[in-house]
Amino acid sequence: MVADVIVETPDTSTLVLFTGNDRLEYLAGHFLTIDPHQFEALERFTSFLEDLKGKRELPRAYSMCSSPHEKYLAVTVKEEQYVSGSTKYPPLLSPLLVKRTVRGMGLVVTGFTGPYTLVPDITTQTDHVVHICAGSGSVPNFSMLKFALEHHPTLRHTFLYSNKTWDDIIFRDALTKLEERHPDRLKVIHTLTREPDATIHGPSVRKGRLSADLMREAIPDPTAALVYVCGPGISKWDREVAKEKGTQPAPRFLESVLANLKEIGVPNARIKREFYG
Repeated sequence: MVADVIVETPDTSTLVLFTGNDRLEYLAGHFLTIDPHQFEALERFTSFLEDLKGKRELPRAYSMCSSPHEKYLAVTVKEEQYVSGSTKYPPLLSPLLVKRTVRGMGLVVTGFTGPYTLVPDITTQTDHVVHICAGSGSVPNFSMLKFALEHHPTLRHTFLYSNKTWDDIIFRDALTKLEERHPDRLKVIHTLTREPDATIHGPSVRKGRLSADLMREAIPDPTAALVYVCGPGISKWDREVAKEKGTQPAPRFLESVLANLKEIGVPNARIKREFYG
């Protein structure tokens, strides 16, 4: 049951779920899945898309923003957009979850799973975890960050977070509070690509995209840190369009970040990644 709906940004909501269980077994960074077939309001649209695609619509995966030590289960969902020429099909489930989900609504969810989690022996591998995120890619990293701050006191964290504007930042206030609570263990740096208010920019709010120079600044020992990267990457649709045009798909956030990390000397084995697209 949906116990609460928290509006994070104009296109993103956190759904706090009541399950009836005092403790749920999952790892920080895991996701759960929600099947669109359970929603009567989507029945006609679901059937239309299945006819169009010639296959059954699959459940959608959503990362949990809650952490296993917290007394609630929550997922954060960003509404997907349909952009002509950039996306093949209109989104099915995320608009309903973000804009039409209310308290008391019942949901059937399946989970929990996913490889994008903190490594079990993380404190033997590093004392510095770097989170590099864009948009809703912050969701699993936010879960891992909260868990690590609670359970791994020797770890330091740097949270590099890219968005278009100040108002697009998911968990903006929560990240600020965590940084204030753990000033010696957490540093948050935002990068904004389309923020019109120049007064917002400063040491912790940079203008432009995540660059190799900023990563070099944030990761002084690139061979010792563990880096968790989550954000949009080249999709199957991007590859199909590029193939039809006889070109290579343009790199997106994930590919650009990985190239920058390679440039500054972070070994591939010390990078964990998850992408959406």
